[in-house]
Amino acid sequence: MDGDGLDDAQRAILAFESRPWRDPARKADAIRDELGLSAARYYRLLGALVDSPAALRHDPMLVGRLQRQRADRVQSRSRRTIPTARPLP
Repeated sequence: MDGDGLDDAQRAILAFESRPWRDPARKADAIRDELGLSAARYYRLLGALVDSPAALRHDPMLVGRLQRQRADRVQSRSRRTIPTARPLP
């Protein structure tokens, strides 16, 4: 750990996420190749970092953007309606 409260792996995840990605398949390959993580594990770790005060101090612009994106996804999901089956006559 360094003075910011993050370890090297956490800083690497934040640096990786700050890069622009247009192709999700290439990003998934890069996650595996560069970080040695499965995409699922990467996103679990990233999700925890988004909630981390240390990550917010380390890169407030990135973490703030990720927090807003997550909030937008949650709000979008909550607006979706699930059709319910109509009762039989």
